[in-house]
Amino acid sequence: MKLAVVGATGLVGGEMLKLIEERVFPFDELLLVASARSAGKKIAFMGKEYTVITMEEAVAQAPDIAIFSAGGGTSLEWAPKFAASGTTVIDNSSAWRMSPDHKLIVPEINASELTSSDKIIANPNCSTIQMVLALAPLHRAYGLKRVVVSTYQSVTGTGKAAVDQLNNERSGVEAEKVYPHAIDLNVLPHIDVFLENGYTKEEMKMTNETKKILGDDSVAVTATTVRLPVMGGHSEAVNAEFEKEFELSDVRRLFEQTEGILVQDDVANNVYPMPLHAHGKDDVFVGRIRRDESQDKTLNFWCVADNLRKGAATNAVQIAEYLVKNDLVNTGITA
Repeated sequence: MKLAVVGATGLVGGEMLKLIEERVFPFDELLLVASARSAGKKIAFMGKEYTVITMEEAVAQAPDIAIFSAGGGTSLEWAPKFAASGTTVIDNSSAWRMSPDHKLIVPEINASELTSSDKIIANPNCSTIQMVLALAPLHRAYGLKRVVVSTYQSVTGTGKAAVDQLNNERSGVEAEKVYPHAIDLNVLPHIDVFLENGYTKEEMKMTNETKKILGDDSVAVTATTVRLPVMGGHSEAVNAEFEKEFELSDVRRLFEQTEGILVQDDVANNVYPMPLHAHGKDDVFVGRIRRDESQDKTLNFWCVADNLRKGAATNAVQIAEYLVKNDLVNTGITA
């Protein structure tokens, strides 16, 4: 198994390396790949020092799997080149998510769609992953009709420069900003660029990706995405309307039985999901489970996940694990 991590010097790339070690992902050779300006850097990993290489060098070595976290433009240019060399690419950018020719995968929901012919596999948006993981079992049981979601997203979702901006503002340091306004002691109802319909690109990602992952274009989704001065994870308030009636006890049971979900719902003792506790963990935490008393067949819940883990790196590594376990890459390894 020759494994490449593309974007290895970034925040998500760093998390991918942590997960490869934690989950004991099988590899014989590891390629750490980044832009030309990062080539030659040294990264210590699992007791060995690796030299970061360029895209050209990595493609020439034809890895079996390449996990990308290097931005949409880079993926559009380079993922096909890796795929042409026989590499299976798992891409964390938005480049391929809505392509009708590429699959958008949350392993707990739709990994069974994958085949050995899928050479570029899309990893969904971080805020979408945690929401659909919670919605999928409910959709199967009750028929999801409409979703209204408001997100409260960590600065880590923007990257290291955003973390630096927050820390600089908290320290009173004047420095370059990646957001159009201060983020410390502030809330920005603005994630990604605004589109002609008045929504942001992030909001439309959640709308479109949810339909694709659930395999149901009839589900109506509307989102408002918000950036907070928080590190550790994204939080979401989800309002879901169903075709069928439900019992709250059955909803809790479905959540508890879903792989990757951990229920934290004991309001009498102030137990509910928070990014402070989700940081560094792979689960999606669900709580504040209650009926919407304003209309029938409608549920409110709150979910939190570490956006660098399940929202990005964990989901990507889980896809790679599925490929290896089901012999969908030509490595000869069985996990």
